[in-house]
Amino acid sequence: MPFTALLLAAALGAAPPATGTPMPTGEALTARIEASDARLFWAAFEGCDAKALPDLLAPDFRMIHDKDGLTLPSRDAMVAGVTKNCANRQPGGVHSGYRNRRLLVPGSHRVRAMGDWGALEEGAHVFFEWNARDARWDMVGGAHYMHLWQWMPAEARFRLSQSYSYDHAGAAPYPPASAR
Repeated sequence: MPFTALLLAAALGAAPPATGTPMPTGEALTARIEASDARLFWAAFEGCDAKALPDLLAPDFRMIHDKDGLTLPSRDAMVAGVTKNCANRQPGGVHSGYRNRRLLVPGSHRVRAMGDWGALEEGAHVFFEWNARDARWDMVGGAHYMHLWQWMPAEARFRLSQSYSYDHAGAAPYPPASAR
């Protein structure tokens, strides 16, 4: 960008152009977001790997939840919460042996580019808890979500900037009434 254009952009309050790796597009964009989403939920749920979260979350990350409002005001709060929950699952912890999983609802997942700034991901997911007594996974609820992923050109990766979790409900009866 010529120097005069940089001065004009600065005077108008515009950010200078990003340098680094261009943001993926098309199928490559969707694949990158799907991989980041899978890593995020593995770290927070099944894998209990709080150390993986800082690389997935933007420093100014926050999560807004339909039941509790601003649930997580920062990346540090998310990491601390997952660390505590995972410690509680360990032998001797208050939730020793607890296991849960999150699965995407087939056909609900969509990814849209937001210019070259990042991507909006949305979908529906369901949650399961391990029932050790009956040796099975029980569905305990579901929700919709939207994630705003910011492209970090210098790092050549996405980081989750905002998470919106809404329409939480109990597990749907199964089989559905229409199939009974």
